[in-house]
Amino acid sequence: MNCPCNPSKKYSECCKPIHEDIQKAFTAEQLMRSRYSAFVLANVDYLQKSHHSTTRPSKKEKREILSWTKSVQWLKLEVLHTTKGTTSDTKGTVEFKAYFMENGSIDIIHENSFFSKENGHWVYVKAN
Repeated sequence: MNCPCNPSKKYSECCKPIHEDIQKAFTAEQLMRSRYSAFVLANVDYLQKSHHSTTRPSKKEKREILSWTKSVQWLKLEVLHTTKGTTSDTKGTVEFKAYFMENGSIDIIHENSFFSKENGHWVYVKAN
């Protein structure tokens, strides 16, 4: 299977190792890409785990995210820009566009996401 975040790579060599061990997301961009793939695969447990503890969705919101992510067809991810977020950083941002089809119309999530390290690994904090 090709990886949802980058169809030129195999899922087993790209996001799957990160989904199985979040410590393998060495950069903020890798974490963001793994989160996109988790949305595509409706892996809400990983979405929760990769979310900062102070901004993590509630159980009710988790169910809503699962329902929504299964109701749309994910088309592609474009990473536009990253700031910091390297292995030696503790904070970083990733600007991206995620394309999806919902109710017959193409829509885009255009976000500049803020990431930080929590418990030694990258997590999503919020959209800027």
